[in-house]
Amino acid sequence: MYYQSAPHPIPPDIGKRVLRYRPPPWLRNGHVQSVWPTLFRKVSMTEPQTEVLPTSDGDQLHLDWYRQGSDRLAVLSHGLEGHSRRPYILGLARALLTAGWDVLAWNFRSCGGVMNLQPRFYHSGATEDLERVVNHGLAQKYNALFLSGFSMGGNLTLLYLGQQSEQVDSRICGAVAYSVPCDLAGSADELAKPSRKIYMQRFLRDLNVKMQEKASRFPDLIDVSGFEDIRTFRQFDNRYTAPLHGFRDAEDYWASCSALGKLRDIRVPSLMVNAADDPFLSPRCYPESRALLGQHVRLDAPRWGGHVGFVEHSRDGYYWSERRAIAHIQSVV
Repeated sequence: MYYQSAPHPIPPDIGKRVLRYRPPPWLRNGHVQSVWPTLFRKVSMTEPQTEVLPTSDGDQLHLDWYRQGSDRLAVLSHGLEGHSRRPYILGLARALLTAGWDVLAWNFRSCGGVMNLQPRFYHSGATEDLERVVNHGLAQKYNALFLSGFSMGGNLTLLYLGQQSEQVDSRICGAVAYSVPCDLAGSADELAKPSRKIYMQRFLRDLNVKMQEKASRFPDLIDVSGFEDIRTFRQFDNRYTAPLHGFRDAEDYWASCSALGKLRDIRVPSLMVNAADDPFLSPRCYPESRALLGQHVRLDAPRWGGHVGFVEHSRDGYYWSERRAIAHIQSVV
């Protein structure tokens, strides 16, 4: 399956036209920005070529390929309880395709409408799965590979690059990550606030459905009695994420899997874009010092944008975040 060009392609000089993000006044609110794309954005794309990639522990990863014969590949990672066909993934995929890249969008274990085979599911530090996807992409003989991730997928992307450090494959040329909860503990505390209850309820509703299915498959390992009493990620991660993935507790999981402490080890040009009004992020998700960022990571903190928002009403249908990604790619490739 090959991609067909969008009706309003990105001009080749998009990298020269990206300005500071200035949405209209009614979009200068982090909560509006965070929910608008989910409720109202539609991105038209041709059906991708799908593939099931086996893992070393007998599980499966489900991939969406958009190929157009390029020698450059972009790998896209979605957010918590997202999937490879969310509007933010499709929007960036369309922009990258028009800019001349092939695209591989992948689903974390248990995401994308297919339950995975093992008791474990996904978490913010599952870089072994991202590494498998990256290596699979590189095996297709691409000359360059670019990484991008949103929210949890952004943390995963930067954590992976930090772990790779000096050993990173020379074909990996850069990364851009949006709305990154690189301080997992702080972000969990932010989402535990009463003013964030609407987001927390939605996450827990979706996770409840998933854990109910997990419990039906693995009743000796997973108990969902009393799930309705869970109100925070601390409670959920203590009960499920940590024990199912080999962590002592939620604090151990967050400390081990936050990208913040690994940013300085990254060795490819990487851009982290965290809006200042993002309702999911803690103050530590905006590192400014070179001691934390290192020499290869840049933080952009637009005043507005919410969580995976950056809405733009334009004739060509692209959001500011997509233009910013293409500008970054053009600056490093």
